Amino acid sequence: MNVLVVGNGGREHALAWKLAQSSRVKDVFVAPGNAGTAADAVNVDISVTDIPAVVKFAKDNDVGLTIVGPEAPLVAGMVDALQDAGLRAFGPSKAAAELEGSKVFCKNLLRHADVPSADYRVFRDAESATHYLTERDDDPVVVKADGLAAGKGVIVCRNRSEALIAVDRIAASKEFGEAGNRLVIEERLVGQEASVLAITDGRTLITLPAAQDHKPAYDGDQGPNTGGMGAYCPTPLVTDEMLAGVEESVLVPTIHQMKRNRRPFRGVLYAGLMLTKGGPKVLEYNVRFGDPECQPLLMRLKTDLLDVLDAAVDGRLDEVGQLEWDPRPAVCVVMASEGYPGSYEKGYPIRGLDEAARLDDVKVFHAGTSIIDGQVVNTGGRVLGVTALGDTVAKAKLLAYQAVKCIRWEGAWCRKDIADKAITVA
Repeated sequence: MNVLVVGNGGREHALAWKLAQSSRVKDVFVAPGNAGTAADAVNVDISVTDIPAVVKFAKDNDVGLTIVGPEAPLVAGMVDALQDAGLRAFGPSKAAAELEGSKVFCKNLLRHADVPSADYRVFRDAESATHYLTERDDDPVVVKADGLAAGKGVIVCRNRSEALIAVDRIAASKEFGEAGNRLVIEERLVGQEASVLAITDGRTLITLPAAQDHKPAYDGDQGPNTGGMGAYCPTPLVTDEMLAGVEESVLVPTIHQMKRNRRPFRGVLYAGLMLTKGGPKVLEYNVRFGDPECQPLLMRLKTDLLDVLDAAVDGRLDEVGQLEWDPRPAVCVVMASEGYPGSYEKGYPIRGLDEAARLDDVKVFHAGTSIIDGQVVNTGGRVLGVTALGDTVAKAKLLAYQAVKCIRWEGAWCRKDIADKAITVA
């Protein structure tokens, strides 16, 4: 079978790499891909937002399954367009993808489904949000742009002053464009964050091992939010008992509520959780594999990924059974361009990739890279996801950073404390 992966980040490189290992796969195409997918698959020069071109390519090249990686084409209805053309696609419909595409829709659905989450208010303009903040107690809050903002539209505020600045950035200055046409202000939850992803065909759920992302830019969870500076899997913060509870009180009620709303959900349901003293609460939902959680998850997966995604598309996920996992934990460290998550310079040659690749149990997943004049260069903010397996989280971390030390380009940087929370718990 020919398979097409839509996207150009680390998640898509991991998907293409894992799918290429299937004995059932002939060619793996990635649209548009990056320098890493060019080595592990076949890149196709099609933008992730060009839905007609993706549909045409899938038809012309006998693609048996298309996996849509990023949120933007899912929210725009790429899966619907592929299915309307008689093609098989993994991912939620446009209507179901609103679970990630609109924070307001998500919060309202969580309330109706009685899923534990933070208390919130919705506002349509900066003036009403400002009035609300000045009238209430000066407590910590989180201010969120309603629409997609590449993981940067969530601003955690310690006090009213920071919240007022966040409202201005989102709703008045429109720093995130139309994503800020509405905004959510919610109570700030306290605890550790964790990511629980599940693959579903709308009836059956396969919950994956819990992971932990590191969204703030700098060590010690300081600095602005990013798309994710690293992740590890599994996390000892989520016990088997807690994971079963999340499935029962979070994932299943959400899927049932989506069905009641006539938006049946198929694909990856990703719950971003805060592990509070009162139990896990949902911070947000994503409707696709997380990036960078996907990288350590797929590094550990031993079951044929195509078999799982195939079954999900056909509505027979109940036939798959238990997935097989490498018992060793995996750690992914994101290497970023200087200036990220703000503006950054592109086009610097990346050295040491071959040296890192020679290390056992290491895979360097590419995100913001391209090949220019025969050289791999940085073209994005998050550039590489250096991922390693180890007998313990500490050993996986050590090996991942050993590989990071092999790789250099001008301005390259990373957090130095990825997975330390797991090591502290252990």
